[in-house]
Amino acid sequence: MEFITSDKVKLQYTDQGSGTAVLLLSGVGGYKEVFQPIISPLLERGFRVVNLDARNQGASQRTVKGRRISRHALDVKELLDELQLKHVIGIGNSMGAATLFAYLSLFDDRRFLKIVDIDQSPKMITDKTWRFGFKGLTWENFPDYLKFPMGRATVHKINAETFSTMKQQAKQNPYDADLNYPFLVDHAFQDWRDVIVQMTMPLLVVAGEQSPYFDPAFATTTAQLAKKGDAKVIAGAGHLVMAEQPDKFLKSLWPFLKVKS
Repeated sequence: MEFITSDKVKLQYTDQGSGTAVLLLSGVGGYKEVFQPIISPLLERGFRVVNLDARNQGASQRTVKGRRISRHALDVKELLDELQLKHVIGIGNSMGAATLFAYLSLFDDRRFLKIVDIDQSPKMITDKTWRFGFKGLTWENFPDYLKFPMGRATVHKINAETFSTMKQQAKQNPYDADLNYPFLVDHAFQDWRDVIVQMTMPLLVVAGEQSPYFDPAFATTTAQLAKKGDAKVIAGAGHLVMAEQPDKFLKSLWPFLKVKS
């Protein structure tokens, strides 16, 4: 499905099922298809699943407009407005989680019932106030460090069907890292700790035990910032936890959503 934002950018998304809506947001350079292993289980348990490709990613339009996390948050608001969704569970992987935090910083937080952060530290630059930043990113090497290849995101093999679908999408809609570099800089510059402290809805922070990007200890520390926070570390998973270890991820998700496994 196609949605046109207020600044005339075409975004692609899927909308399946009925019931309480779950919004899925992937990470920088990612494709919405990365969530494929958990979509059917969500649908089977009565959820409506909305899966969005962010601008400059997946099948959505490439553009120089809106290359900042606040615009991504506005894109989410406009899509949810268009679909008339008022009570939503947000699940974001990496930058997708940051987009949800950006939304909460800008708009009424009553729209979201619960938030799930999959392997995204609230602060990506390591300094004396926060030791759980992205790899070796510090104020001394920011932002040039972000120009270098990030390396492999996974440590566990993704199932063949999902891998094939993602590979096909990457061929049809290649990611342009140079075009989207200003967005990556803006994303990495943010600090969402103050937003998390003020959250009124439950927050689940899920980390990959072998994440190549973040120390999994960030999950517990981040959850402790929230009024209603919980943390899970998934064994045998890297950065794409829900795709690498979908069964283990869902085992942690169902109690948070208060549904039977």
